[in-house]
Amino acid sequence: MTTSLPALGPNAEQIEYWNAIQGAKWVTLQQRLDALIEPFGTFAIDRAGIARGERVLDVGCGCGATCLALAERVGSGGSVLGVDISTIMLERARERAWDAGFTQVELANVDAQTHPFAPAARDLVFSRFGVMFFADPTRAFANLRTALRPGGRAVFVCWRPLAENPWMGAPLGALASFLSPPAPPPPGSPGPFAFADPDRVRAILAGAGFEPPEIAAHDGELVLGDDLDDAVRFTLSTGPASRMLEEAGPAHRARAEQVVRDALAPYVGRGGVSLAGAIWCVTAQVAGARAQRRILSPGP
Repeated sequence: MTTSLPALGPNAEQIEYWNAIQGAKWVTLQQRLDALIEPFGTFAIDRAGIARGERVLDVGCGCGATCLALAERVGSGGSVLGVDISTIMLERARERAWDAGFTQVELANVDAQTHPFAPAARDLVFSRFGVMFFADPTRAFANLRTALRPGGRAVFVCWRPLAENPWMGAPLGALASFLSPPAPPPPGSPGPFAFADPDRVRAILAGAGFEPPEIAAHDGELVLGDDLDDAVRFTLSTGPASRMLEEAGPAHRARAEQVVRDALAPYVGRGGVSLAGAIWCVTAQVAGARAQRRILSPGP
């Protein structure tokens, strides 16, 4: 049984958010969401060059899809520690690891920014869209760096700007045509696009004790539904469009469905409703021992 993580510390707001409605939604829609973003995770895992027997820390592992994929790569002689702030999502991950018989998978309900990881115990820190929500990302990556052995590496994927991600931008733009959009967060605030600027990512990793990263652009297609009705239901059930509609209230539901339908209609094809998605895949090694002495040490 996973112990519930108290909503305390610098990431208290995110802990509360992912242990409330949003975490429950992800568990309910787990299969759909896994299928939606699985190609991006696989792309990053392939680029990580994982060897049998390696020890991996999976940050923001959610419902466990990446833990299972990583466990396949490292084999029974390796290990995967999946961490997440959402208790309900980790319970689903635990069920899936048990069903798969992966004894090399361990799960922990902790805040990766502040948790005291065993030092130099991991070969790889990996994340599929789980690192953009830290209140202080430099300190978070400095803390994650302590978990890596000398020469260890971090590999993660994050979204490029919203303008390059019509799978999110198209429905949000449609809703904004009649609903008041939320005020834009301050630059660098935790959220899906917090790492959209590659120069900011470089600065964060340098401040955390990593060598200059390789940042590769990658594009893909996200299938929002088998048909237009399915895509509209799914789009309005989770993510930024769902939050925007929830804040507006149920009186706007019918119109929201219509404008989102109109926005998605041009993307209907034989394989369903597909829209483009754009990510960065970031690879960085731990900086050398001399540089380490000049790096900001992780917070408590």
